[in-house]
Amino acid sequence: MISDVKEIQFHNNPDPRGSLTSIEGEGQEIPINIKRIFYMHHVVDDRGGHAHIATDQVLIPIHGSFMLKLFDGKDTIEFNMNDCTKGVYVPRLTFTDMYDFTPDAVCLVLANTHYDMGQSLRSMDVYMSYLKEHNII
Repeated sequence: MISDVKEIQFHNNPDPRGSLTSIEGEGQEIPINIKRIFYMHHVVDDRGGHAHIATDQVLIPIHGSFMLKLFDGKDTIEFNMNDCTKGVYVPRLTFTDMYDFTPDAVCLVLANTHYDMGQSLRSMDVYMSYLKEHNII
């Protein structure tokens, strides 16, 4: 649900040489046990357009910027992802759209499951049907 989405501020350590931003795992800043890490770059079109049945994620804009739109079957929230010291926790069954990527954008994703395409709801119609069938909305 959208109420479970949260922005996470990472610990940033600037000094005259530059900044070092750390991300602490489960029990610290990240509310999930990380099993998969991937990143998107050189993005030329919208990404997302789906929801994961059993996967929780944290999205982090490592470089550049993009827009993140999240929908839980009732409510929508949007984030301008443009600060590499912040991430957004996206719980399972949240329909995710990413758009307006700058040419230099890099999005790092931390996930609590290994990839399984069969665990994705790949369209809004399929997503809404799943939520209704499982009495989630």
